[in-house]
Amino acid sequence: MNNFEASVEELAEQVNEQISRVRETYGALDAVEATKTSSDGMISVTVGSQGQLRDLRLDPRVYRKLSASELADAIMVQIRRATADVDEQRRRLMEPLLPEGLPYEQVFGERVSLDAFVPPTVDPGA
Repeated sequence: MNNFEASVEELAEQVNEQISRVRETYGALDAVEATKTSSDGMISVTVGSQGQLRDLRLDPRVYRKLSASELADAIMVQIRRATADVDEQRRRLMEPLLPEGLPYEQVFGERVSLDAFVPPTVDPGA
């Protein structure tokens, strides 16, 4: 085997390792979820990997303790906590796959734009 063939074989092995890592990571992303429970144990929510509400449990006593608006607010607090936890789990899984120097927020943050993926345009007259 010559040097060129060895280099191609090594490169193919590296690509296959990367593909394997990406597949494992995406499989793990599907399993991400977070459950948060209020300090009094009256409200429990589970949020899935895409931020979807998967489960909501209310202790029957909560209806005597909180008004409807207080209950809604308390539920939203737990959903936000669980969603933040899911976001952090996703970040920990995805950051090792990103190119060095490319921040997670630039690719997956709230204000994602094509600028993270497309080089700036070049002025041909410059």
